[in-house]
Amino acid sequence: MRDLITSRNMPWSALKVAATLLCLVFWGIACNADQQSGGEAMPATQTIQLPEPSLSGPVSLEEALTRRRSVRGFSDHPVTLTEIGQLLWAAQGVTEHGRGLRTAPSAGATYPLEIIVIVGRAEGLAPGAYRYAPGRHDLIPVLQDDQRQSLARAALNQSALLQAPVTFAVTAVHARTEARYGRRATRYVDMEAGHAAQNLSLQAVAQGLGSVVIGAFNDRDVSALLDLPPGESPLYLIPVGKPR
Repeated sequence: MRDLITSRNMPWSALKVAATLLCLVFWGIACNADQQSGGEAMPATQTIQLPEPSLSGPVSLEEALTRRRSVRGFSDHPVTLTEIGQLLWAAQGVTEHGRGLRTAPSAGATYPLEIIVIVGRAEGLAPGAYRYAPGRHDLIPVLQDDQRQSLARAALNQSALLQAPVTFAVTAVHARTEARYGRRATRYVDMEAGHAAQNLSLQAVAQGLGSVVIGAFNDRDVSALLDLPPGESPLYLIPVGKPR
């Protein structure tokens, strides 16, 4: 291209064409760089460290218990990354790092539960689905893009799942508890899911948020949507957000 432009025998019109082509090439490179560095946040592809959870708050346990109600209508107000982290910690956070003990009791400390948060509107977090890692208190990206509409379809088109900015899916790997307790593990896992869901619901109240626990959904469809591995099954869907 350089030889083409500097040739003394080239007509002036050809020089203008060559110069225009060069400008377009460099302009395209610059635009591509701008798109990568600016504009909307790119979907998360790496582990996201959550803010440290708060260990005290302005709402007493008794007040949270009194105010807890099922909320099925949510505003457009997004939740924050700090709120998401606090809710996850309440459900399954580690409170004793020596033995890995968590906020919710677990039969034999086998901890069969997993939490996946489906994000639609959140400050500091791109839409998608993220798996919670309790030991590190961070999020591992699972899916990109807003999955709320697909999740609602898998749960009998319940409007709460469409409106809520985030939904927490509680899943279980029963084999972790079955290895110790055999067939009775099913009962223990169900109990533990209830403990975790109540913790999350009370924490939502303490943060000025609302929630509702949902058990009516197609297990196969939810499992496929969240790309759950074999042996992991969904137990609960818990939409959370500002009450409408």
